[in-house]
Amino acid sequence: MNKLIQLFLSFSRIGVMTFGGGYAMIPMLEKELVEKKHWVSEEELLDYYAVGQCTPGIIAVNTATFVGHKTAGVWGGIFATLGVVFPSLIIITLIAAVLTNFADIPAVKCAFAGIRVCVCVLIFNAVVKLWKKAVTDKATLTIFLAVFLMSVFFDMSPVFFVLVSGICGVMVTNMGGRDK
Repeated sequence: MNKLIQLFLSFSRIGVMTFGGGYAMIPMLEKELVEKKHWVSEEELLDYYAVGQCTPGIIAVNTATFVGHKTAGVWGGIFATLGVVFPSLIIITLIAAVLTNFADIPAVKCAFAGIRVCVCVLIFNAVVKLWKKAVTDKATLTIFLAVFLMSVFFDMSPVFFVLVSGICGVMVTNMGGRDK
């Protein structure tokens, strides 16, 4: 029961401090789950995050469920998921109750414009961190460039990119292009 409460509280802290969505939470996940709690390795966390991004639903919720399940089974997944969702539920409910009254005030509009810029920086920092861990050799750089260019020039489903990238990663590894 102690582990379940720890999962709930850890993910609640992450949930209450994560502004900007799932990408912005990567540094917090690393600090709390990898460095502080040692529940997962950095590589495992990035794998859970990648799978969480590819599956239906919110990245933060999916990642919390994976980490919680790995740490304490089915109940761990449930408690971690509830932990990451609970703060947002409370905060969004409170904001929704008062936002409609203040949304047209110029200062509120300016505040939201500033928050959007901040969120862009948080997402950019997460992308840089992911880049350093994911693009590690010529093979992964090639996959990255191919997916990037195709996503810019073609309107294709992200699921396609994920599947093709996974297949390419397996092929490169099996052909001896990368260390296993």
